[in-house]
Amino acid sequence: MRTSVFGRFLAVAWLLFLAAGVGAPARAGDVELVMVERAGCAYCARWNREVAPVYDKTPEAQRAPLRRVNLDDGQPKGIVQPVRYTPTFLLMKDGGEVGRITGYFDDGQFWGLLGDLMRRLDAAAADAKRG
Repeated sequence: MRTSVFGRFLAVAWLLFLAAGVGAPARAGDVELVMVERAGCAYCARWNREVAPVYDKTPEAQRAPLRRVNLDDGQPKGIVQPVRYTPTFLLMKDGGEVGRITGYFDDGQFWGLLGDLMRRLDAAAADAKRG
């Protein structure tokens, strides 16, 4: 049976996707920002227009790469309480929630709140070293 070039391309792309661990939960020691979203969410779409194009280029993304989770697929693991509104951004370390940002108003508010979460992460790391 012959396989089309397009079919082979899709198979290779799928294998690369799996090998890269895209969408996989964080491993121990990892920090990530999980965006819980839902199709049709106007505030998710606004975040996607205003922040998503630059997020990967920021120091925050270097520390906490973005992983997207669709709320319709279920609740993320390791969270403190259920996510009820989209978008919700969960700062996760070692698979557990450090803090969250519920909703999206504008990019200034988002970056300020994310900065607060990053400082909380730094404080927890400093406490762990001391104790």
